[in-house]
Amino acid sequence: MTVWLNGALVEDGAARIDPADRGFTLGDGLFETLRVADGAPLRLARHLARLRAGGGVLGLAVPWTDAALGAAMAALLATTGCRTGSLRLTLTRGPAARGVLPPAVATPSLLMTCGGLPPDGPVRAVVATVTRRNEHSPLSRLKTLNYLDAILARQEAARRGADDALLLNTAGRLAEATAANLFVRHGDRLLTPPVEEGALPGVGRALILERHAVEERPLTLGDLACADEAFLTNSLGLRPLVAVDGRPVGDGRPGPFAGALAVG
Repeated sequence: MTVWLNGALVEDGAARIDPADRGFTLGDGLFETLRVADGAPLRLARHLARLRAGGGVLGLAVPWTDAALGAAMAALLATTGCRTGSLRLTLTRGPAARGVLPPAVATPSLLMTCGGLPPDGPVRAVVATVTRRNEHSPLSRLKTLNYLDAILARQEAARRGADDALLLNTAGRLAEATAANLFVRHGDRLLTPPVEEGALPGVGRALILERHAVEERPLTLGDLACADEAFLTNSLGLRPLVAVDGRPVGDGRPGPFAGALAVG
């Protein structure tokens, strides 16, 4: 497989990440996952804006222009022949001496890879008990390389025979799923947790907020229990949420409202 690494297309077997790279040693970095359709990345400007915003919080500059990154993606997709799938962009602070404090002058690493799309279809979830989203941390709003909370929650879901897990915040309210934002419908009202509750400002989430009347407010497990339908969204698509902790959401089938939403 061909990848793009620090300005060049290389075969993955020849791609080298410095063993002292802080993305590897400390999870010091960010990533974006873009859907690919007809050989092009969707919503590129939105993803790069979020990447740069996250870099601003971490003090991690993106050392390529948007035009250069777009050209690199086009070259990678053309070389790999990827017409439909996903493209991941991973940015790290780069190699540095040991220690938590970042170097005064960093040499960031940037890797792009292509892949397939995850499964679609209805989701049966559990409410994670092993961890919670810390809505007080600025990291809850960033797509950092540290996904250990999500990994713990997804492992718990697998042990319990579910597809995914919903994460509560420190106040016990709903934040999001392990890799997607949560929406619920009560009648003709569409609701979603605000980012202040620990929800990632997702690209798919933003599109739904722009195109439909959505109320952003704190949501409890009770709000989910009495919902007519619920669904999960991220940059790769939308999936109905049909059961939580073994209990059906609504009538336990994909709802009509989610099917009518456009996130492309």
